[in-house]
Amino acid sequence: MEALQGLVKGMKMESQTAALLTSAACGLGALVVIVRTVSEHRAAKDKIQRARNRRTESLQRAEQEVLRYRQSHPSSDPAAILSLSLPELTKKLREGSLCPEEVFYSYMQKTLAVHKNLNCCTEILLESFDQLKRVDSNKEGLLYGIPVSIKDNVSYKNYDCTCGVIVNLNQPAKKDSVIVEVLKKQGAIPFVKTNLPQALLNYDCSNPIFGQTVNPYNTQKTSGGSSGGEGALIGGGGSILGIGSDIGGSIRIPASFCGICGFKPTTGRLSSQGIAPIYRGQKCVLSSPGPLAQDVDSLALCMQALLCDHMFSLDPTVPPLPFNLEMYQSSKPLRIGYFENDGYSQPSPSIIRSLREVKALLEQAGHTLVPYEPLRVNQVAIKLIISGVFSDGSTSMLQKLKGGPVDPCLRPQVKLYSVPKWLKRILVFLLKPFSPRIPSVLSALCGISAIPEIWKLHAAVEDYISETVAHWRKHNIDVLLCPMIGPAFNLLYCGRLTSLTSLTMLYNLLNFPAGAVTVSTVTAQDEEELKHFRGIYQDYWDKLHKQAVTGAEGLPLAVQCVALPWQDELCLRFMKEVEQLVKHKKY
Repeated sequence: MEALQGLVKGMKMESQTAALLTSAACGLGALVVIVRTVSEHRAAKDKIQRARNRRTESLQRAEQEVLRYRQSHPSSDPAAILSLSLPELTKKLREGSLCPEEVFYSYMQKTLAVHKNLNCCTEILLESFDQLKRVDSNKEGLLYGIPVSIKDNVSYKNYDCTCGVIVNLNQPAKKDSVIVEVLKKQGAIPFVKTNLPQALLNYDCSNPIFGQTVNPYNTQKTSGGSSGGEGALIGGGGSILGIGSDIGGSIRIPASFCGICGFKPTTGRLSSQGIAPIYRGQKCVLSSPGPLAQDVDSLALCMQALLCDHMFSLDPTVPPLPFNLEMYQSSKPLRIGYFENDGYSQPSPSIIRSLREVKALLEQAGHTLVPYEPLRVNQVAIKLIISGVFSDGSTSMLQKLKGGPVDPCLRPQVKLYSVPKWLKRILVFLLKPFSPRIPSVLSALCGISAIPEIWKLHAAVEDYISETVAHWRKHNIDVLLCPMIGPAFNLLYCGRLTSLTSLTMLYNLLNFPAGAVTVSTVTAQDEEELKHFRGIYQDYWDKLHKQAVTGAEGLPLAVQCVALPWQDELCLRFMKEVEQLVKHKKY
């Protein structure tokens, strides 16, 4: 009996010891987690500060160089240089009436001024000062002496492609992207990197490293994204030509918001080597690098310069198709499809008014306009686009955001991505009777769990492209006139209003070339019409859309021009037609 009592007593003591040890282990584990979190937070802050310091130092160095040049060249006239179009500027540089130095320092000075107002630059490329001294070796290049801005995710040797995320800091590119190499070969001088939104998949332009880029027409509005630094800098006059990238409107939306032109080529027409995505492997919705500029002729000249033997040699995966100048310069009347909404997203009243005005101008010019309805966009936006981009249930995106703060512009999206899959499925069930769109988006964000389902998705995308081409042929159209997202949004609305990207992302899914052309500005009457805006679904997102575009009087408005794959020159020719008709219209 005594032995039994001793055993029980021993077991109690062991139990108490185990409980104490367990508590201590839990406490120690919690302490380790807290210390690690604090340490990671501090490391992130240090990395951000170092990146900001690099930017400040590069801006200060550029200011000193500009001041030195101005003191030694007091008669230089920057205003006259900045007033020239890209074709005019290249002509004067080639004939020698302007020298590359005058042009370079005029744009560097203007860039520094624009950046102070709009916060659009991430770093001055200091090597550009050295390249300027050697640029005469490429005097025969189509872009000889032209300063070019590049988006943050375009690789330039020894500079980070941050994509607005902490994990990409302090990882400088080992070599230039193919596009940068070709630009240099053609005599251009890449001179500044520009801002983008955190993790790219957003059409605002803010990140925790470099902050918010604002609109050149109204600093209470966003510049758009993800090539928003380019949009702001070019729209503000600080760059004559820029290179962005577009996976869902990322060139076209900033062009629309900032009153310029932007072109997304057929994916594969330009090399994507050295253009950093936020994550790799997603093959349903395709990204493409492309140019942004003040006018369409500048976009065409950039494409002509890039589509050269040097690009085809550096990247053999690019088909050796030189720019078809004959197609771009053609004046043959076009048969043009058009629509005012895609059945999923209703554009703002000012955008629809602008589209109708452009349609009327095209008809007056002798073109044929044909009503066209995109196929099943209300289904495709969810089942192919969202399911394609987030097939992994947003895992890759969330991994890229680890180790640092989430930017306010991205926070609404991240909250949605972070909801556990089981809870997403419950919310889908609960919200179905009350919301026509949100449940299907939540369902798509759950991702795809089996490889055969991925293959089915890829097959469905291929089938949809074939159906759309057949639909296009049935209407016997050459090109398509479509609404754009716009006017520029109030700050912090883009991340809450991802549904609208159906208007632009459709052409990344289809891999059709598409461009944005500025055609008008918001009027007082447009603002009055907006008061009655209800949208297609009259749901939460339609209400947000109305709030996002209020207070836009005087802001630019754009339309979207689209062509079939590999007919990039035809798309640009259509954009040029729209631009010229608007420019010369009689009031």
